[in-house]
Amino acid sequence: MKKLLQEFKEFALRGNVMDLAVGVIIGAAFQAIINSLVNDVISPLIGLFANTDLTYLSVMVGDVEIRYGAFLTAVINFIIMAVIIFLMVKGMNALAGLGKKKEPEKPAVKMCPYCRSKVAAEATRCPYCTSMLEMKKEDKKEEKK
Repeated sequence: MKKLLQEFKEFALRGNVMDLAVGVIIGAAFQAIINSLVNDVISPLIGLFANTDLTYLSVMVGDVEIRYGAFLTAVINFIIMAVIIFLMVKGMNALAGLGKKKEPEKPAVKMCPYCRSKVAAEATRCPYCTSMLEMKKEDKKEEKK
């Protein structure tokens, strides 16, 4: 039993599990904020046009109450949450890319120095004049790898 508890303790204290726990807690708090935004601000504003609060919109089918207003509120919650998460991920990716230097793209073609025809950049012989083409130092290094 002690060994099992020790293994669980090691598992629970790993960085990934703690990161996940923090993420879940922050996500729950964030969801509460979004729910409040939708329920306390957006739904009443939309309700001004419908002359009622969206969450209470329903229809009776037989003995069953279908609360489509609550469904619409959940859809609005989802859309807001998706847009905010999209913007956060987009911002994080932009921040992550700030420090990275972009490598210049290699040209797809090069000029044959003999017949001045356009030749594929990887070619070692010109398909037009059949001359041997020189390889650049960078290309030779990559070829060795």
